[in-house]
Amino acid sequence: MAKNLLIVESPSKANTLKKYLGKDFDVKASVGHIRDLPPKQLGIDVDHDFEPTYSTIRGKGKIIKQLKDAAKSAEMVYLGTDPDREGEAIAWHIAEILNGRKKDIVRVLFHEITKSGVQTGLSNPHEINANLVDAQQARRILDRLVGYQVSPFLWRTLYRGLSAGRVQSVALRIIVEREREIEAFVPEEYWSLHATLSSDNSGDFVADLYKIQGKDPEIGSEEEVNDIVANIKKQSFSVDSVEKKTISKNPYPPYTTSTLQQDAAHKLGFSPKRTMALAQQLYEGVNVFGDSVGLITYMRTDSTRLANEALAGSRSAIQEWAGEKYTPNNPRQFSNKKSQVQDAHEAIRPTQWELPPEKLKGQIPKDLWKLYSLIWYRLLGSQMTPAKYARTTIDISAGDDYLFRCSGSILKFDGYLKAYTAMPNGYEAEKDSTVPEHLTEGETLTLEELEPKQHFTNPPAHYNESSLIKELDNQGIGRPSTYSQIITTLYDRDYVRREKKTLIPTELGYTVNDVLVKYFPKIFNTKFTAQMEEELDKIEEGKDQWVDVVKEFYKPFKKSLDAVQSKSKDIRESLQEDSGEKCEKCGREMVIKWGRNGKFLACSGYPECKNTKPVGEEEAPEETDEICDKCGSPMVIKSGRYGKFLACSNYPKCKNTKPIPLGVKCPEDGGDLVQRQSRRGKVFYGCANYPDCKFASWDKPVPVDCPKCEAHFLVEKRTKAKGEFLRCLNCKSEFPMELAQDEEVEGAT
Repeated sequence: MAKNLLIVESPSKANTLKKYLGKDFDVKASVGHIRDLPPKQLGIDVDHDFEPTYSTIRGKGKIIKQLKDAAKSAEMVYLGTDPDREGEAIAWHIAEILNGRKKDIVRVLFHEITKSGVQTGLSNPHEINANLVDAQQARRILDRLVGYQVSPFLWRTLYRGLSAGRVQSVALRIIVEREREIEAFVPEEYWSLHATLSSDNSGDFVADLYKIQGKDPEIGSEEEVNDIVANIKKQSFSVDSVEKKTISKNPYPPYTTSTLQQDAAHKLGFSPKRTMALAQQLYEGVNVFGDSVGLITYMRTDSTRLANEALAGSRSAIQEWAGEKYTPNNPRQFSNKKSQVQDAHEAIRPTQWELPPEKLKGQIPKDLWKLYSLIWYRLLGSQMTPAKYARTTIDISAGDDYLFRCSGSILKFDGYLKAYTAMPNGYEAEKDSTVPEHLTEGETLTLEELEPKQHFTNPPAHYNESSLIKELDNQGIGRPSTYSQIITTLYDRDYVRREKKTLIPTELGYTVNDVLVKYFPKIFNTKFTAQMEEELDKIEEGKDQWVDVVKEFYKPFKKSLDAVQSKSKDIRESLQEDSGEKCEKCGREMVIKWGRNGKFLACSGYPECKNTKPVGEEEAPEETDEICDKCGSPMVIKSGRYGKFLACSNYPKCKNTKPIPLGVKCPEDGGDLVQRQSRRGKVFYGCANYPDCKFASWDKPVPVDCPKCEAHFLVEKRTKAKGEFLRCLNCKSEFPMELAQDEEVEGAT
């Protein structure tokens, strides 16, 4: 019987930890949170210091019983959940349900799942950090107060099912305001001027107009540039100065959560959600040569700090991989520039210096390998020597008023760029600039050509996932652990869509944002939200009490909420638009309203006249290769109240319709699997040959073969603990969602 019980939150983390612990340890997983605020009520007593009421999360009763049973026979219980606020809160909730054993329960932290990391954690047990728990609880309560009290306001003004979030709505505001800035942008004309010059000692080269009478040139029209060209052509050209120097370029710091998500999006095309799921696997343990190994440190961090052992390990790895000249005399530490950095963890870095990416290629899944390589080479690069460039700058005078400049750099030593080049889709070397080598000061030059070029200023760029994360990080909105969920929620609520990798607000997103900003201007505000993050940090540091922080937030929030409660009907009516159409049933004006499926036309005479119809023309049917089994005509795809469906093109003579096949064959009779609805409107998936075949699944089938048993499809699953994943109905094996995405990419190629 094991003397000690170690409880973590993840089964995969538990499996990796077992190999470092002897028979004296039993390792169990809570599978995430075990308790939370109740799902169908506020769960907060606002009149009594915001006292929360916690309830067991549905489906966690069995896990709680297992933890209690295991704790009864253990002499000591170690709580090894993730080393952050969320992990501390999970540990506290576990300790609460094991309340009969409080004296024997201690908290341990594993910043890396390695032998030394586990030994360090177990040898430094301590009490649960109440400040961290309070900070997490304050965030949860603030988010619940906003979500449960503002969302119903949106239901009354727009339609039921919408949601508002304290941080998510501010992220939406940032995206909407950028789009409106782009829409309002008016391009401005400007001109640049380029001279082609030559001398007796060099061939032709190009120099750009750099100064006019010592000031930056501001040329706004063709007329202006023509006058300048005419004046310059009268001048004589000579070399004013030649400056040659060696410049050094230093590497970037190792990754934080924010910069990892940005780089993974830019270089690998990974969404923030996918990046964090892969990083979690690398931290908790990946099967390497038949053994579960944690390959990186904890992946939720805003610090660029590195431990001494990491500095020593990286320097040895650099010497072995690149050689002595790439290893600086002293290790490099990076300061955290932002004032609100928590610095609870190191930067994201490798933990197994004997396992460079080259050894793991083909040994671990492709996307895990790509992300690991990115982390590995970013860390190595941060500790390598600077890159060296030979830079030449030549200033050329044209009379007394005009100064042209020609400059360029040549890479002399790649330094840390060697690591960046080794990254997947990594660094591309800059092309060396062509600069004349033999010019001397005072040398006379010949003007061969003077070329003016017209330009127009560009609007700000649309946000993409990477640049939005950077903006949230810069403004102090959210924290490393929240960026992925913020973006996912905006997609899920249909407030934002992804269009050619950019984030574009939907019409619903614009409307929700405008309502929230107009009626809750102080709450859904970037500065206020960033200030709240700082207040949460103060709770964590023990400088503030969580109840005081929540009270300070709730007072102006409640005032705004009370002020708009009676205005819902007026606000709803103000969002209606005139359509210019008459109701064909009663002759009154039709107005455009919001409903669950978007905008629709409704009679202004409601409730006497309940006539409604879609806005605008119906979407043109999409042709298919399907043939109607009733009349032999081609089938087309149409859109209806419940989404798209197949319909006979011979309508109304033939009214045959059927669901669109999912591209998956029924495992029982080989028929097409299709989406269907139960009597209560719940979506499920069944065989098109029903009622002859009664196969059905609540989970959506996807056309991906099971890698283990070769069944011809998997199903999509989603749980709060595991997120989204794929499962085989035949052998019950589970796989990451990326398996389906990889299949789509391969099919496209």
